[in-house]
Amino acid sequence: MKKIIFLAFCLTIYSCSTIKFTNDFLNLNYKEFKFEITDSQSKNWHNLDLEKDSIPGMSVERAYQELLSDLEAKKVVVAVIDAGIDINHEDLKDYIWVNENEIPDNQIDDDKNGYVDDINGWNFLGKSYNETLEMSRLIRDEKTDNPYYADALKTIEDKLSEAKQDLKFYQPILENYKIATNIIKKHLNVESFEINEIQDLDPEDEFVQRAKAFLTYSESVDLDLKRLEGLVRQFSDHINYHYNINFNGREIVGDDVYNLDDNIYGDSEVIHSKESESHGTHVSGIIGANRNNNLGMKGVNNNIELMAIRAVPNGDEYDKDISLAIRYAVDNGAKVINMSFGKSFSTNPEWVYDAIKYAEKKSVLIVHAAGNDDKDLDDSNDKNFPNDHDYKSEFVKNYISVGASTLNFNEDLVAYFSNYGRKNVDIYAPGYEVYSSTPNNKYDFKSGTSMAAPSVTGVASLVLSYFPKISANRLKEIILESGLEVNFHVNHDEKNILFEDLSRSGKIVNAYNALLLASGKRNKE
Repeated sequence: MKKIIFLAFCLTIYSCSTIKFTNDFLNLNYKEFKFEITDSQSKNWHNLDLEKDSIPGMSVERAYQELLSDLEAKKVVVAVIDAGIDINHEDLKDYIWVNENEIPDNQIDDDKNGYVDDINGWNFLGKSYNETLEMSRLIRDEKTDNPYYADALKTIEDKLSEAKQDLKFYQPILENYKIATNIIKKHLNVESFEINEIQDLDPEDEFVQRAKAFLTYSESVDLDLKRLEGLVRQFSDHINYHYNINFNGREIVGDDVYNLDDNIYGDSEVIHSKESESHGTHVSGIIGANRNNNLGMKGVNNNIELMAIRAVPNGDEYDKDISLAIRYAVDNGAKVINMSFGKSFSTNPEWVYDAIKYAEKKSVLIVHAAGNDDKDLDDSNDKNFPNDHDYKSEFVKNYISVGASTLNFNEDLVAYFSNYGRKNVDIYAPGYEVYSSTPNNKYDFKSGTSMAAPSVTGVASLVLSYFPKISANRLKEIILESGLEVNFHVNHDEKNILFEDLSRSGKIVNAYNALLLASGKRNKE
């Protein structure tokens, strides 16, 4: 049972043919009550409504029911720059972008854009997957003239040592977990069991007693087999790839990563490994998974074409890839670009800044995840790339940085991992335990600002579907102005702080309000 603050509001909203703009946004009037979240709600909470469902989602379902039922919409192309998309997923396959100017599989660049057979997007990573972090590359490639070289040298030593200690700690726990699980399976003569099924177990065998105690304690500290395997894999990757200055995962691609003019590389395979690269598929489901097929989950917007651009490896992305990916998206008709990635060091940030400016010139909105390091992005020592301010001043108006919120409308509203910043994070969105598509027609819960960004991307594309003349800069204003206001304190970064002080808007994105505000500008944009 959880306590939640109730949101009440008064609505006089719409006619059958159009949305009438009013000032009746969802406003805060407090009242406490208790609620239980159902399984179906947990899998769709990010689309739910605070008043109707007692959950601080984005009011997407309510918008469809009360505002959009009789309106026609246009398709919007949304580019997902990520680790790739399973374009054959049952919940995504009907909404994948198709390059109509390209003939499939003829090995000819029919549209003469420089990319052969780019039917659904482009793969800037080729056959590569595992990668170093940018700090490792600075050292590996002897970029001693880079202003961040000294910081990278110190940071990587600390990070590598920390990863080795973490692996040394968690690896034996994982092995013991497996041993304890097998002991219980053998004792119960079963293939599998749930932890709650052994609570009343009172074995005489000492090994079974120890196994039960170990598993019960692990559950109490939120450690299960899946999480332990993930942690061991994460720390192993840190040691073997991310912080390994002797590793170069890029060699297989064959390009010069420090030459932006060397731009014809990669291939049209928009997902490399379905088993390991689930991130982009999960992100895409949040934006536009099929809402009407009774499978899996519901995306925010189905009036959409998802352009798959693979540019994010298991490690830090390359500035060259991101710069070219943004330009590819813009040149091929994307109106919104989702970028659920980021890094603390950048070798050629100017390449990405120029691409972001190019997107603004072409009226394309960029939505970027703020990051998961629990850092204050207003602090120049806590850098996060890419960004829209180059650590000097904000240079574009088409860029939204998104922090992650939870389904708890109380002091735990902000996800513990989310970066924040009164100036450099624009708005918050659902990003904790969000259920979405993963490769091979599967689904899973994932957390991160990587999930919050596509929540905003979905809402932005939904607005554009009904109001296609709105400019990218105005669309950003609408998203920020129409968010759900929160005027209480939250726990974050070991502090009790006003929610409004964690971002520029002090709000959570809200589809219902965004559509109302956009409708007031329908004939003016």
